[in-house]
Amino acid sequence: MAHKKGQGSCRNGRRSNPKYRGIKCYAGESVQSGSIIVRQLGSRFHPGRGVRMGNDYTLYAVREGVVEFQSNRKVHVVERPAPATA
Repeated sequence: MAHKKGQGSCRNGRRSNPKYRGIKCYAGESVQSGSIIVRQLGSRFHPGRGVRMGNDYTLYAVREGVVEFQSNRKVHVVERPAPATA
């Protein structure tokens, strides 16, 4: 029985590329249609009004507006309030 591994073996050689997951647009930020809001693994956050979920659970905006997060982990894109004119 060998006491050393053969050549070419590497115990820690399984480094994968980073996936860049996380929240991309925070609450109060304005987004355009198609903007990615959250990149996630599984459905941690759920789509609400103005938001859709992609095949890889990515949440993205389907209309222009401002991002809102609810306490039950729902993400909404609400329309911007009209600018006040004096």
